[in-house]
Amino acid sequence: MFDAERLSEHVRILSDDSFEGRGIATPAEDKVIRYLSEQYAAAGFQPGGPNGAWTQDVVLNRFTVSHPSATLSVGDWSQAIRPGQDMVFSTRLPGSKVDLRDAPLVFVGYGIKAPERQWDDFKGQDMRGKILVVLVNDADFEEPSLNTFNGRAMTYYGRWTYKYEEAARQGAAGVIIVHEAAPASYGWATVNNSWSGPQFDILRQNAAAERIPMESWMQRDLAVEMFRHAGLDFEALKVQARSRDFQPVPLTGAKLSARFDVASEQITTHNVIARLPGTTHPDETILYTGHWDHIGIGDADANGDRIFNGAIDNASGTAGVLELARAFGRGPRPERSIVMISFTAEESGLLGSEFYAANPVYPLATTVAGFNLDAMNVYGRVENLQVVGMGQSNLDERLQAAAALQGRPITAEANPAAGSYFRSDHFPLAKRGVPMAYADGGGAFRDEPKAEREAASSDYGARRYHQADDEWSPDWDYSGMIEDLTVVYAVGLDLANSRDWPAWKPGSEFGPMRERSAASRR
Repeated sequence: MFDAERLSEHVRILSDDSFEGRGIATPAEDKVIRYLSEQYAAAGFQPGGPNGAWTQDVVLNRFTVSHPSATLSVGDWSQAIRPGQDMVFSTRLPGSKVDLRDAPLVFVGYGIKAPERQWDDFKGQDMRGKILVVLVNDADFEEPSLNTFNGRAMTYYGRWTYKYEEAARQGAAGVIIVHEAAPASYGWATVNNSWSGPQFDILRQNAAAERIPMESWMQRDLAVEMFRHAGLDFEALKVQARSRDFQPVPLTGAKLSARFDVASEQITTHNVIARLPGTTHPDETILYTGHWDHIGIGDADANGDRIFNGAIDNASGTAGVLELARAFGRGPRPERSIVMISFTAEESGLLGSEFYAANPVYPLATTVAGFNLDAMNVYGRVENLQVVGMGQSNLDERLQAAAALQGRPITAEANPAAGSYFRSDHFPLAKRGVPMAYADGGGAFRDEPKAEREAASSDYGARRYHQADDEWSPDWDYSGMIEDLTVVYAVGLDLANSRDWPAWKPGSEFGPMRERSAASRR
């Protein structure tokens, strides 16, 4: 049903240098839209965007920082910051520049305010005009037995997006996230590559209330030195930050001066949407999603390569969505509609999916369920089907039954502390109540040479994720990816020909939102 040669050819084309890393709102975007719409049409799908178009306009603000300079000081000690090496700076607050002078610093632990968990890192103290120094992830990463934030499985409170959002609610002037590779689940190179280019945000009615002037990350070693000069022990404070009793700790005498110019402009990028209308219930929708964008063109690596091709992330998932469309298009027309969405601006913070979820073309109340594809397995068959966010909805049992036909059990993601559930395009839909599944292969490889397959997979995570080296290879093995596609196709097809409505499980934070629209489903 799914063909490895077609998958490989989709990935090869979409990650070719001529697509220039699939940066949004660049000439490359037009090439992506043309390719995807042609492929969806060839699969038998219709334009699924507003007014019979293949695309949905996604209007964003783009912020480009230039000429950053900063100085960190504590008493008599000071250090000129090397942008990209010591810290990275950005903003998503409209304006022509950011100019912070001698802003005081305060350590606020994980920077979390979660009343339902009886947790408040701010304790009512005034954070206005201050730079908040925060840790990556949440308190349970270092001590899972606390089980305050679901143990080692990251909650949304651990995401960098949340840290900046909460700082804005506190009235802070900026945030410094101290980068540590383990709790972040990626190295400094990923931070630098992701934050050194333009940043994007959806249009906001009151951006000043929702965004802070300075968003930044700092290398851990510099943070430790800064704390030491302020008479503080970074590691000891990390331990204190795991407690509900933690109190904000001013870095006495510590100040940051930072200035950078900001070019702010409004741009329009596009979600690509294709639809196969259902025969008897066309107003009810099954979604398949995956983002088409990547980082674009950035700083040259050691080989002089500036194009971030994004072959695995996420030309692979985009290829999977195209192949799913072909499978649905050549089979009997299902009773419910099938909608494929190739989202834009995932790399900018899930903004394409956030925009769609806030402005749905097809009502979310009658969106039955969805399946997200991101960075798929191109190294061969594996033992398990890994369900990211397992335990959230009863889609788990449907995936389990389909995977069992392949002799594979389902498992939770191997590293829930990485917060993958909050890092891909299913999340904006899930938080609005749509049951969404994000599943791919996991566990040990089943075919020889196993060691070589594992080494290649590990190498991608260690050296090529969000790097210019994420390039297509003619040697990839798509057999595992095909098994994963077969599972999500089977589950979606079954739902498309049923009157079933998947539900969130008791205790899921997304269940109450779904319940509000229960009358729309019959």
